[in-house]
Amino acid sequence: MSIFDERRFLIPFRSQLLPQLFTDTLVIGGGVAGLRAAIEAARHGTVTVLAKGPMELSNTHWAQGGIAAALAADDSPAAHERDTLAAGAGLCDEDAVQTLVREGPAEIEWLHAAGMRFDGGDSGVSLGLEGGHGRARILHADGDQTGRALMRTLIDAAARTRGIRVFDRCFALDLCTDGAQRVTGALTWHPRFGLQVLWARATILAAGGAGQVYRETSNPRVATGDAIAMAWRAGAQVQDLEFMQFHPTTLYVAGAPRHLISEAVRGEGARLVDRHGVEIMQGRHAQADLAPRDVVTRGIVEHLAGSGDSHAFLDARHLGSDGFARRFPGLARMLSEYGIDGGSALIPVHPAAHYTIGGVWTDLDGRTSLRGLYACGEVASNGVHGANRLASNSLLEGLVFGRRTVQAAIRDPLPDAVPMQWESKVRTSVAGELDLDDVRSSLRSAMWRNVGIVRDGAKMRDCVDMFAFWGRYALGSVFDTPSGWETQNLLTVGHLMTRAALERRESRGAHTRLDWPAEDPVGPQHLLWRRGEANPLWRAALRAARSGA
Repeated sequence: MSIFDERRFLIPFRSQLLPQLFTDTLVIGGGVAGLRAAIEAARHGTVTVLAKGPMELSNTHWAQGGIAAALAADDSPAAHERDTLAAGAGLCDEDAVQTLVREGPAEIEWLHAAGMRFDGGDSGVSLGLEGGHGRARILHADGDQTGRALMRTLIDAAARTRGIRVFDRCFALDLCTDGAQRVTGALTWHPRFGLQVLWARATILAAGGAGQVYRETSNPRVATGDAIAMAWRAGAQVQDLEFMQFHPTTLYVAGAPRHLISEAVRGEGARLVDRHGVEIMQGRHAQADLAPRDVVTRGIVEHLAGSGDSHAFLDARHLGSDGFARRFPGLARMLSEYGIDGGSALIPVHPAAHYTIGGVWTDLDGRTSLRGLYACGEVASNGVHGANRLASNSLLEGLVFGRRTVQAAIRDPLPDAVPMQWESKVRTSVAGELDLDDVRSSLRSAMWRNVGIVRDGAKMRDCVDMFAFWGRYALGSVFDTPSGWETQNLLTVGHLMTRAALERRESRGAHTRLDWPAEDPVGPQHLLWRRGEANPLWRAALRAARSGA
């Protein structure tokens, strides 16, 4: 058993000595999935929402792309389903995809009723085209700032809803369970109030993904995989953690963060080119620059390997300076900070980690393998995305499954949480202090080099050994600030991703192995794991819709 299987709690504590708070529904995460769940849950009782940072640091807030939904007269949920299944490289569960595309349009209507206004105005909603979609079906708001507009709408709606209490800058360390492995709440830390135990009838994980496990990432600094790691420690089953989606186009400027360059730019006709102007995606896929993201990412990486160049370029000069600024105002402002006019100059780009496809296993209604624990949004793995997420399906997923998760929790016969006496005794093995910044930087670099876009078994085995070494120190220590807990969570999730990537001996979707370049002839299977198990469980992707889907 590894150090990552041994640790149950991050810190020692005695629950009876800590302040006790109570709520009907505890939502851990304040992005689209968490707030949609909170608003739905408030119809049935009290709700407490925990956000690790300020609301504007969520992945949802920074989403430039839009929300995919089959609304046009020439579109249909069936067409949206076909595109999602094609992008997912055979690993999507069809019943989950059908649920997403059929219930998605009603969520768009719900957003409109909540006050969100999409681009298009009086002439009707304007629908954009993005990679992998056979039709224009992407709704945008405020040009390229859909996520910001969505969060503003949800935050305002939550503020108008009685029964919702929001604790921002509040860190959830670990889930609490009773003797029957039912989740009964969480241990939390707030800079003002310190440690607290928050008891809940139902606990919903909606805290996003783990993009910060990679050196090159489009994710904000809060995306450290905390919810996946705490679910693992509590004994919940995780699924498909080897699948991380790499976005093809993030800004590549030395010393600058990897700002996302929205896929909508290619939807408006931009092309990926090299420094000589050669179009990179021509001849690689029928949809060329608008192929699914895994195809475009590999196309860029292969081209750069052959040319020896460090990065590619996005050519949107056909839009002109004024046209680019009108269509992508946020991008234009960001690029101008680096002296780049996106409508008159080539934009330097390179792929970066973007979306955690795998996560905590759930069924169609957000139930995890632990009673009383639910998950939705990026932290959940419900089969919608398969091996590669279709562009702009993530915000829709947060809306649809945020609502469904709460409806399941209300239906389930869960008793009210009763405070229990918990005592955590953490055995430590490190006397000296650790340089957390150095550990975090090293693990992120190791993940990018060894478990990145193109993978190899020998390198990943070396990475497992590195994580075991770092884990003995970092998980053999007790920290009292979020930076330490985040580093422990990043190590845990990085270790799990690497183990899963070693187990999947094939190339599929976002998972590319040089030593196993073909798809597994057995067929598409999900990889499931839980703490303490020596080997994973394999489950075939579901091809028939469940009743009630």
